[in-house]
Amino acid sequence: MIDRTTKLRWRRRLRRSKQQVEDISVQAEEHIERHFFKRLNRLLNVRRFVISWILLFGLLAGLVLYQTAGLENYYLSLQPTPGGTLNEGTVGAFTNANPIYAVNNIDISVSKLVFAGLFKYNSKNQLVGDLAQKWQVDKLGTSYKVTLRKNLLWQDGRPLTAKDVIFTYRTIQNPDANSPLLSSWKGIRLSSSNPRSVVFQLPSALSSFPHALTNGIIPKHLLDGVPMTQMRSIAFNTASPVGAGPFRWRAIEVQGDTVEDRVQRIGLLANENYHSGKPNLNGFILNIFRNQEKLIESFKKREINAIAGLTSVPEGLGDQLAIQVHNIPLASEVLVFFKTSKGILKDVNVRRALLLATNTPKITESFEYPVAQASQPLLKGQLGYNARLKQASQNISKAKQLLQKAGWKTGGHNIRSKAGKDLIIKVYSQADSEYAGVTEIIQKQWRAVGVDAQVTLQADADLHTTIGSHDYDALVYGITIGVDPDVYAYWHSSQLDIRSANRLNFSEYKSNSADQALEAGRNRLIASVRREKYRQFLAAWRQDVPAIALYQPRFLYITRGQLFGFKPRILNTGPNRYDNVEDWMINQKKLPK
Repeated sequence: MIDRTTKLRWRRRLRRSKQQVEDISVQAEEHIERHFFKRLNRLLNVRRFVISWILLFGLLAGLVLYQTAGLENYYLSLQPTPGGTLNEGTVGAFTNANPIYAVNNIDISVSKLVFAGLFKYNSKNQLVGDLAQKWQVDKLGTSYKVTLRKNLLWQDGRPLTAKDVIFTYRTIQNPDANSPLLSSWKGIRLSSSNPRSVVFQLPSALSSFPHALTNGIIPKHLLDGVPMTQMRSIAFNTASPVGAGPFRWRAIEVQGDTVEDRVQRIGLLANENYHSGKPNLNGFILNIFRNQEKLIESFKKREINAIAGLTSVPEGLGDQLAIQVHNIPLASEVLVFFKTSKGILKDVNVRRALLLATNTPKITESFEYPVAQASQPLLKGQLGYNARLKQASQNISKAKQLLQKAGWKTGGHNIRSKAGKDLIIKVYSQADSEYAGVTEIIQKQWRAVGVDAQVTLQADADLHTTIGSHDYDALVYGITIGVDPDVYAYWHSSQLDIRSANRLNFSEYKSNSADQALEAGRNRLIASVRREKYRQFLAAWRQDVPAIALYQPRFLYITRGQLFGFKPRILNTGPNRYDNVEDWMINQKKLPK
């Protein structure tokens, strides 16, 4: 039981505790009053001070960032970098990647990307070594020795040696292989004394021979056991080619329900074993369309970022600032070939009259892009070109006199006639906008002197049939001349024979003096001697007028954005744009200058 004294003690303690709590509360209130409420105005001043410093710091940081961004241009710049995949589109059809069979531009393009040849062309369109390190020719011009680079590899890692080179050209020489290159390799013997050297022994001197060594080399270790009769149709050619070029085969994909909608996509990857080092691009995709409309539509949808081989720039490609248009001159020539062997154009006076009726500058001015005018069967700047031996310029009155002299009289309907027959020239050409425009101008110019030029424009397949049978009076067509002036195949009388390999003498031109000059020009190694021989050929050609030289065509290449490393230059053919494809780049990033 708690006594009274204890209770009183507890009560005193409780009162003291309450008093202490009250004292603490009073002290707290006094502290809050003195240190907070009375200093609240000071706190507001401090807040303004802090905010001012924060704002000042933010301003300084902003100025630093702005200055850094401004100075960035002085020490950083956008530079091309390796990587990425180029999607290129073109029109046609892929049939064969094997370089000994590739003949159309699509097949040659694929072949050049996958395979490598002994030689290729540099940025000045000069012949340089690719797989070849060097070459030499003997004094007679009949023996060429080619030395390969060291440590060459196929894309499957196997060594590439002289045995592969010899296998390639002996396969071409085998009639059972059915290579379109056969005619160029008849009578040439090949030998090798070591894994890096090949000797080509020619039956007679041929100064342009090294230019024939640009086709791709094929692997002996993969194809040696294939029967020659089956070589053209094996899966290697279309599904699993292995070369030594800058890109290796990955896959082919075909899309589209109909022939017109069909798209062939060939995927390639960078070749790590390429002798010049791995290409800058990681990959390359060739998109092959059957018609231009689908190609252009794909470009507009940004499915592809490059277009090759159109004749004109399509309208409405999108952001014009990002579109790069490359008009690249070709080492080619478009001419009006006259069939000189029979018919109306057998008369040299009629051919001369048609030349004098043609205003070639008017034709070149009709293009929306620069076009070099042609004036003879050799190109300006080429060995043998002679400005003094240009074809005659337009002279309407003289053209009319020549036709009158040849017996073609002016009729009531403004078309000349002779013995009751009108002066009609059947002209054939390719069905595209470029040739349509050219032939229309020619048609009008010839009509001004009383000649009825009846123009037929044909699709590629039909035109090739017409050309193969020489079924025309005149042909407006382009031919590839290349770096070397050896134009024997187009103008020597042996090349008009139906038994000749290609029958490229479209004019069916016969001239003893021209033949002798062409033969001598290709069999001489000394430049001054060759130049004199081609002077004699040009003189005969100018006198006989087997054709009218019109203009030097161009290759149109369109890209979205800049294609770094691509060096537009004169090209022998469109696929020659790939001669430095290993240097191309499409990516960019900022790097120190």
